[in-house]
Amino acid sequence: MEFRDLKKQYQVLKPQMDAAMMEVTNNCNFISGKQVAELEQKLAEYVGVKHCVTCGNGTDALTMVMMAWNVKEGDAVFVPAFTFFASAEVIAFEGATPVFVDVDESTFNMDAEKLDQAIEQVKREGKLNPRAVIAVDLFGQPANYPEIEAVCKKHGLLLLEDGAQGFGGRIGEHRACSFGDAATTSFFPAKPLGCYGDGGAVFTNDDETAEYLRSIRVHGKSPVSKYDNIRIGFNSRLDTLQAAVLQVKLDAFKEHELTDVNNAAKLYTQYLGNDFRTPVVPEGFYSSWAQYTLILDSPEQREQLQKTLKEQGIPTMVYYPKPMHLQGAFADLGYREGDFPVSEELCKRVVSLPMHPYLSEEDIRFVANAVKAALK
Repeated sequence: MEFRDLKKQYQVLKPQMDAAMMEVTNNCNFISGKQVAELEQKLAEYVGVKHCVTCGNGTDALTMVMMAWNVKEGDAVFVPAFTFFASAEVIAFEGATPVFVDVDESTFNMDAEKLDQAIEQVKREGKLNPRAVIAVDLFGQPANYPEIEAVCKKHGLLLLEDGAQGFGGRIGEHRACSFGDAATTSFFPAKPLGCYGDGGAVFTNDDETAEYLRSIRVHGKSPVSKYDNIRIGFNSRLDTLQAAVLQVKLDAFKEHELTDVNNAAKLYTQYLGNDFRTPVVPEGFYSSWAQYTLILDSPEQREQLQKTLKEQGIPTMVYYPKPMHLQGAFADLGYREGDFPVSEELCKRVVSLPMHPYLSEEDIRFVANAVKAALK
């Protein structure tokens, strides 16, 4: 069994996928081919924003927004303590200071009340300049943007939506990657919308920001010529081949994959919900289910479950075993164990089960029965 079955996906999409890739190879437009601009237009329309600027990967997408906002040394950027390292890494890379915020135990996403408290504390200390918030759509579900946006407005902070795992999710009729002042996503193969390598994108309604992003992804070029460099940038383009792959996958994502993965999640919850703490999707929210994550009773229980399932050929993953504030790279920030108890407990007790749009009900029943048997 595959944790996320890209092989099955390819077999289903093989005719369209092979044709799309062969078109690129036949035309030899491997860099900045027409498929890139076509994809950007389709993504912007799907999300519901004015601009989509693709790039080399999701981490570059976050970095590009930090650059566009001139985040720098002395600035404080608030980010969840329970997330992937890149969400905080890009802050430190610009010389700014990540300030960690605990999460809501039921949704795994940033707690807006704790965010407000963290901002107030930084203001009282007076050592850093609060500049921005990076909220993460963890495991496919958008963060609570109505509440987080209100906190950002109260304190005059910019808001970046890290939608690396959230693409396809929504709150009401507003889709993930449309919240905040800008949003990013990742096209890493295992993401809800993934390519066959690395890729990423930034979404924004701001014309000046979009123009800046298009410049810095190609060495700070001017709108006139790539040999007229008007600022310092770097090299972060989405390959044409990846854009072609993503166009095929985006069609499938819209036509059936998003619905199918939500049906898979419902079946998991139906089979496991009476015995385990299954994921919570608040009323009005819709998840793209990058992961299906259980909260177990203890680290020992998790270890036993993973061992037993592995013996039956069922893969599991732990996202994430160590919170941001206890990462060695951030040791000099002075955080200690116990500072963010919810994040710390989740790191000890969460486990993710196989999850993708091509799971059959038979597969889900097999996994669910194995989980229940392992923990009796």
